[in-house]
Amino acid sequence: MADLDGRIGGITAGYDLHADWNGERLHGRIGGTFNGKDIDLKLRGGEVSGRIGGHIGGFDADGEVSESHVQVRLGGRIGGDDVRLDVSGAQVRGRFSGRLDGKDLDLHLDGDRLRGRIGGTFQGKDVNLRIGDVPLPLAALAAACAYKALEDMQDAQNDGD
Repeated sequence: MADLDGRIGGITAGYDLHADWNGERLHGRIGGTFNGKDIDLKLRGGEVSGRIGGHIGGFDADGEVSESHVQVRLGGRIGGDDVRLDVSGAQVRGRFSGRLDGKDLDLHLDGDRLRGRIGGTFQGKDVNLRIGDVPLPLAALAAACAYKALEDMQDAQNDGD
């Protein structure tokens, strides 16, 4: 098994991401033991499906992942987000959520490290992941899933203030 291991966000406002890859399934944890979500993505023949989090408070992932692109829906039809990414060599660029309210995703592979940013300069989150043998497009999707989990958690905390 190869590991996907690193962090999305900063030291205090971020989530760790640890997952094992067996060539078909990426399974692990976003965040900590108590304040986090499981990640379980299956990739078969260019189709990806899975779940981030539990039955309550989680979201589905469903779509396409290839060497050149990612087109996945995270969550439901109404409250979900689209992830559309182009993969070119060691670069992954695209959009998370929508054209108007969405966030840019700009990542690059440096050795076995996937680095970059999801979101803008001020409200975005840094990405720093060791991807091992995990395919680059799937690792970028996992980063987007961790970003969504972190944003959802921060939005829930802000609603409670």
